[in-house]
Amino acid sequence: MQENHAARPLQPGDRAPNVVLDAITRQGKVAIDDFRGQKPVLVGLFRGLHCPFCRRQIAAMAELTDALQEKGIDSLTVVNTPIDRARLYFRYHPLPNLLAASDPDRVSHRAFGLPNLQFTEDENEWPRKVGMNTVMSMRIDMPGELPAPMDPMAASEFLDKADGYEITEDDKQMIAAGRGQLVGEFLLDRDGIVRWCFTEVEEDGRHMFGGPAPREVMSAASNMAV
Repeated sequence: MQENHAARPLQPGDRAPNVVLDAITRQGKVAIDDFRGQKPVLVGLFRGLHCPFCRRQIAAMAELTDALQEKGIDSLTVVNTPIDRARLYFRYHPLPNLLAASDPDRVSHRAFGLPNLQFTEDENEWPRKVGMNTVMSMRIDMPGELPAPMDPMAASEFLDKADGYEITEDDKQMIAAGRGQLVGEFLLDRDGIVRWCFTEVEEDGRHMFGGPAPREVMSAASNMAV
């Protein structure tokens, strides 16, 4: 398959490219074109399961599955995790009705225009580069999960311990290649046209490590004719 590269994150009105990936929660392949001409679909493109923020965003997206299906909208979760590792994780952490796919090479992220952020010492060129001093000045506020606002590294370590998540060699390889991969969610209509999106690229990075509010997703779904 010829790989697509979008120069910027897809926006409402853009046509989503076809991407074919290994299915995690069922056998075989899953593709964007499986939905085209059939149903609208909410596509979530996340970092690997090694990312505690993405694990929570995936769970939040899965919680909307039934409500979206009532509106005739399917969901597809894509993770930057090798297939065997991903299947093992979801075997022990099942999410009802989750359709997930493995993308260890981040083909889908590039196709949808989500950049892999480069971490520098102090150079900022959003959304291509960000200085570690800028990253460490960020504060993640997750009441009920974090004891206080923390920088992303400290928050990630705290959440991994809370989850009992152990980083494997597969995880280390994904982190080495795509540590700065930005993520997003895209709502496609039945023709594969983006009608709504939420990405970490927006707002100069102020969306990093967070996801859209469920009401925002459902509002976009309600506004789209199915």
